[in-house]
Amino acid sequence: MPKYRLILFALASIVLIVGCSTPRTKPANVVDRTSADRSSSDSTPPGYYRVKRGDTLARIGLDNGQSPRDLAQWNNISNPNLIEVGDLILVKPPAGSMAAVKPPTSTTKPIASRDTVKAEPPKSDSSKEIVAEPGINLSWPAKGKVVDEFSEKNKGIDIAGKLGDPISAASEGKVVYAGNSLRGYGNLVIIKHDDTYLTAYAHNRVLSIKEGDVVKKGQKIAEMGDTDTNSVKLHFELRVNGKPVNPTPFLQ
Repeated sequence: MPKYRLILFALASIVLIVGCSTPRTKPANVVDRTSADRSSSDSTPPGYYRVKRGDTLARIGLDNGQSPRDLAQWNNISNPNLIEVGDLILVKPPAGSMAAVKPPTSTTKPIASRDTVKAEPPKSDSSKEIVAEPGINLSWPAKGKVVDEFSEKNKGIDIAGKLGDPISAASEGKVVYAGNSLRGYGNLVIIKHDDTYLTAYAHNRVLSIKEGDVVKKGQKIAEMGDTDTNSVKLHFELRVNGKPVNPTPFLQ
């Protein structure tokens, strides 16, 4: 056998031996979990809220008509500042629990009813129209000119004034938040009037009350300021079941 053929034969034998000695492995199964994971993260059970980037417990409470303290209690949150994106937050009172003690009920005659006043939700809200029933009487929380009306973007009205002007509770209720953890609101007071209505008072210079206080209609709760904004004003919101509505028809 010619020499070059012997060399080729030897090389072929080596390749055959190496190929036979290497164990054959079955390709690993590849499972696409993208769709399943996305479906799991996007599904939020009724009565719950899934935390998004930038959320705070105070913001979640305001948008769902609940006290941040109640949310912390219902969800066993020891530190309200430690909530993570993707967390499920219970935003409705759990069965058998007692929500915060209801504040005193107004004895004045309501100005709104199902047949007379309808408060429209923001245009982006596709839910059914929010009907103000049984209604609530609100007094003006500050003296001054309304410089920015209610809109989808503004979510309330802005009342201009002087630094230190008194800010008053628009109706009796319980202070469920007093602080400055909501970006864009500055020093903020939120008062819960009943299971339906909340009012919010933003940009204050100083606060005259604390969380948990029960206040009367017309009681001073803060002083007008310019915290987290570029002018001295009060930003005032009315929330119906957490949804912002135009407060003007309820003010007298």
